[in-house]
This record gives sequence, C-alpha cells and structure tokens, in this order.
Amino acid sequence: MKKINLAISGCLGRMGQQLIKSSKKNKNFKLVTLTENRLINKKFSGIKPELNSDKAFKKTDVIIDFTVPNCTLEILKIASKLKKKVVIGTTGFTRSQENQIKKYANKIPILKAGNMSLGVNLLMYLTEIASKSLNDEYLSKIFEVHHKHKKDYPSGTALMLGKGIAEGKNKNLYSLIGKKYLNRKSFPYGRKINFNSIRKGEIIGEHEVKFSSGKEIITLNHEAFDRALYSDGALTASKWLMRKKPGLYSMRDLLNFS
Repeated sequence: MKKINLAISGCLGRMGQQLIKSSKKNKNFKLVTLTENRLINKKFSGIKPELNSDKAFKKTDVIIDFTVPNCTLEILKIASKLKKKVVIGTTGFTRSQENQIKKYANKIPILKAGNMSLGVNLLMYLTEIASKSLNDEYLSKIFEVHHKHKKDYPSGTALMLGKGIAEGKNKNLYSLIGKKYLNRKSFPYGRKINFNSIRKGEIIGEHEVKFSSGKEIITLNHEAFDRALYSDGALTASKWLMRKKPGLYSMRDLLNFS
C-alpha cells in the first residue's frame, strides 16, 4: 500500500512532537513536511521545519494541525488552494472562525475534533444520550483539568461535551453556555451549562460531566494518561479522511456513532 504523505503543523508543540513520534511508528504514513511559525535551524526525523506556504505543503496528502486558530485558518487557505486534506485538533475558535472553517470544508475534506480520543468521543455520545433522557429538572455542569501550559479555557473537549448536552436538548451550544470559571475549588450548577477549568502541573486531560436533579447526581468522566492517545487518533483520522469528499467531518463520523 502506498504510504500517505504527512505534514505536521506546529511541530515544536507538545502534540507536534508527539505526532512526529507516533507517525514514525505508523506504517501507513511517510512524514514529509514539518511547519512552525518561525524558522528553526534544527531537524526532526531528518526534516527541517518550514513556514506555512504553498511550497511546504505541495507534496503532502494530509496536514495535521495542532496550533492556534489564526494559524489554522492560514493553513486552511493554503490547503484549499492546493486541494489538501486537513485534520484539525486546534481548539479555541470563535464562532466567526468556526464559520470560516465550514466554508473551507466546501472545497476540501476537513476533520475537526476538540479531542481525538475514542474514549472522549464515546463520552460525548453518552453525554448526549443522558441529556436527551433526563428532563429539565436536571441541571448540568462540566469540569476539566489540563496542564499549566494550556492557555484556552474551557478546553475544546469541554465544549464538545457541552455540545453533547445541547444536542440532547435539541438546542444550540452557544445558547446554553453559562459561566466560565478558572481554577475554582467548586462551582454551581445552572439552567445553562457552567464550566470550571483547572490548570496545574503536567496533567494530560481530565473531563467530567455532571447532571443533578437535587435528589441525585449522575457523573460521566474520562481521564487521559498518555498523549499518544491523541496523536494515534489524529493519524487514524488522517487515514480515514483520505477516502472522503469535501465536507466537515468529526470523530463521530469516523466512529460511526448513530
């Protein structure tokens, strides 16, 4: 089988470095391009990082992007022009940026996920089922913990879980987002979804969804121990995306959850 030519953007980041390691072990891929937001006089796996450009991505089949929103949109502009597939693990997009991504998806296949883990995507599915099954007496809230280097909050995964709650109620996530707390020891339930984010140490990721009626509490949670969980998921998504037409896909599409 012909190997898939892979580009990794944000190659100096935590996920970028993990993706380099995982791609070397995966027989389906050939790493051909690494990019960063500045020039670096150092090679990784024999490849010198470049700036995002037509030249950098010309020989690639798929680009995996774990960067920041503005960089992601820059990559999508180039990928759209070159007809390259893109897997997006970047989080923290505004509503306007989300709409821009949808427009690019009319031209190229894009898989976007706030979390590439099978377990987390299963958790989102279970969250949607719980939200749909429970009546309006049950209030909800979402708690997440990440390493001290993570800047955005709530995490993309927390927002994914919020979307699961919203879809269970046939509502739009943005209409249900409540208060966003940072480093609070405790935080309340609400008619809207309240979020609390903790940033400490080198924690890879913990997420918890709670539903409470005042008489009982239902808790759904997930804890990640190894960053390879996300890079392996991103590579699986890249392979899956190779067979797809232009459109905006998610891990739910890949996993075929109904």
